Amino acid sequence: MQNECSKYAAVFKALSDETRLKIVDLLSCEELCACKILERFSITQPTLSYHMKILTECGIVLGKRDGAWMHYRINKDMSEGVAEFLKKLLDTKQDCSCMKCSGRK
Repeated sequence: MQNECSKYAAVFKALSDETRLKIVDLLSCEELCACKILERFSITQPTLSYHMKILTECGIVLGKRDGAWMHYRINKDMSEGVAEFLKKLLDTKQDCSCMKCSGRK
């Protein structure tokens, strides 16, 4: 569990920003060009680039260059991994760090 915590901590940190959550929501429907994402927000292009850098570095979003344009989409493998991790984190389990779930003291 400890390795998984390290793996997904950057994703949760990236998703702790309201703008980035809204970007992920937009991308959940389709791949979008940065210019289309920018149309939905009252932010500058450098600010969008900053948010996209954080989302791509943590692995939740994938980007690809198409000439002068950047296109972004959700990384399905990572999003499914995050969902599984969150479910496992919130479920009662034998190896819980509180040590109460398994009856250990």
